[in-house]
Amino acid sequence: MEYVFLGRTGLKVSKICLGTMNFGPYTSETESFKIMNRSLELGINFFDTANVYGWDLGVGVTEKIIGKWFAEDKSKREQIVLATKVYGKMGDKPNESKLSAYHIKNACEESLKRLQTDHIDLYQMHHIDRNTPWEEIFQALEQLVREGKILYVGSSNFAAWNLAEAYYKAKERHSLGIVSEQSIYSLRNRNIELEVIPACKNFGIGLIPWSPMGGGILCGVLEKAKEGRRTREPLQKSVEKLQTQIEAYESLCKEINQTPADVALAWVLNNPVVTSPIVGPRTVQQIEENIKTLEIKLSEETLKELDEIWPGPGNQAPEAYAW
Repeated sequence: MEYVFLGRTGLKVSKICLGTMNFGPYTSETESFKIMNRSLELGINFFDTANVYGWDLGVGVTEKIIGKWFAEDKSKREQIVLATKVYGKMGDKPNESKLSAYHIKNACEESLKRLQTDHIDLYQMHHIDRNTPWEEIFQALEQLVREGKILYVGSSNFAAWNLAEAYYKAKERHSLGIVSEQSIYSLRNRNIELEVIPACKNFGIGLIPWSPMGGGILCGVLEKAKEGRRTREPLQKSVEKLQTQIEAYESLCKEINQTPADVALAWVLNNPVVTSPIVGPRTVQQIEENIKTLEIKLSEETLKELDEIWPGPGNQAPEAYAW
């Protein structure tokens, strides 16, 4: 396993991040335990979750599964960098979502209980809250740092200007501020190449891509899946819409003797700004396959062909659309 610094921090995380969104809805607790155990054996020390995962309002199913895993062997907690998130709706009351100081405090306390731990290593804002001032947000997060309940602050689904604003607001407060951004990024969706990736590079913010396999589109989707998220109707509609590109992509993967999923992940890892893409295995076999991707080096010719099949913006902004 390779380890890299998380943004401008001194914290090292594995080049692959274990995503846990399948735990509960698609993967049983028993299988989830096996996946986490195997991930540790493979050297993965970066686990990502969220308080809303599991999708039962306010229950935090996925966090509870991870908490039970910690309780089984308390030594496991100190072997990983644990990341979770705050923002999502956790109840029907007025202050049970978003980023008010009130909700941040309560949400953190509840996550700690579910996770059966005394601290969260990376506490991520799951979305931008346009109605709460940065002064309030950072005051709440800094208080949690002082109390030892969180160590680092991250973001997810932020625009580049959100990252810039947060960076300078934190600087005014003489605090570390945001150290990582978790964005959707894959061959299928390259929008963040315009501004988010340049912002991360400039401000020393670690980039943690989610859905690096395009929500299943880049996983060999022409071979029909019998279970998991790839069976969902929205994905099947996307396949119909992108049929020509998918066929060309899967044909190229066959030519270079690699699976579509491996090529998709290797392509994301090829970007030097990327810290650690999130993989969301449903089985132990899948996490073992994901790890092998670290050994794949895509040739310049293959990268060029991938650009032709799945074109990005062509450059960062404004050069992508102006002189």
